[in-house]
Amino acid sequence: MEVLFKVIRQQQNSSPVVQTYLLEAEPGNTILDCLNRIKWEQDGTLAFRKNCRNTICGSCGMRINGRSALACKENIGSELARLQQISSPKTQSNTIPEITVAPLGNMPVIKDLVVDMSSFWNNLEAVAPYVSTAARQVPEREFLQTPLERSLLDQTGNCIMCGACYSECNAREVNSDFVGPHALAKAYRMVADSRDRETENRLENYNEGTKGVWGCTRCFYCDSVCPMEVAPLEQITKIKQEILDRKQASDGRSIRHRKVLIDLVKEGGWIDERQFGLQVVGNYFRDLKGLLSLAPLGLRMLVRGKFPLSFEPSQGTQQVRSLIESIQKIES
Repeated sequence: MEVLFKVIRQQQNSSPVVQTYLLEAEPGNTILDCLNRIKWEQDGTLAFRKNCRNTICGSCGMRINGRSALACKENIGSELARLQQISSPKTQSNTIPEITVAPLGNMPVIKDLVVDMSSFWNNLEAVAPYVSTAARQVPEREFLQTPLERSLLDQTGNCIMCGACYSECNAREVNSDFVGPHALAKAYRMVADSRDRETENRLENYNEGTKGVWGCTRCFYCDSVCPMEVAPLEQITKIKQEILDRKQASDGRSIRHRKVLIDLVKEGGWIDERQFGLQVVGNYFRDLKGLLSLAPLGLRMLVRGKFPLSFEPSQGTQQVRSLIESIQKIES
């Protein structure tokens, strides 16, 4: 079958251009196979990273039809089937199928599909992704773990640092301080590791502003593109829970946001907006600056009749409360 490859090519500090390559390919050919053939047979100047060709090293991360993935894992057949599922019948035709390949996002382009991953690695280093045993007496042979303790590290240990989650991270796109889902997934591995003795210090660092876990927008893109099912958002959520278990509502706005939301839903079945703003931003009337910041919004809502003057609990409040209490009982 004939496939038209549209490759987004770019030199450093220049605008991207689209270059097309027509290729005869089989459904089982991977995207990396096709890129290799384009480079070997049609255009030796095309630049991209590769190494193992077997979903191990993570080198060949790139955007394939708008989605970050590994070129060695995705093949022509599955990719065209995916495109057919998400496209409308009107856009489907008998023309030559097209596959668009672009560099990863959130990182500057060096050349073509090769990006500068300095920020990716620097942010990983920022979470100190290695076990600290400084506070423990060094054993005669090794630090032992039970099978159960080791199993807690399996999912995050599967990360191959391909950059797919980092490329799709909305939080990273708008907040350059956010360390990224790859770093926080690795951070949870350290928190969960029974050999580590820096858990409390780590959680304090991960709780800092929007650099750590509270910078995550929970868009789920990192989970959806991860080729190894590490589920970075799930690991970020676990870190948040570890922090919440150790903190009081007065310890910060991010902490209050989560605790107040749960308390209000538990109380009325849904969120009482009047109380939510006062308790989260105003810190239960302790933060005068925060309260004053709500005034302009409150006035606009009153003028437009949008301010809720009363609050009626939902009909399913008792059921919601029962669910929350059951979950809290299991977690404790």
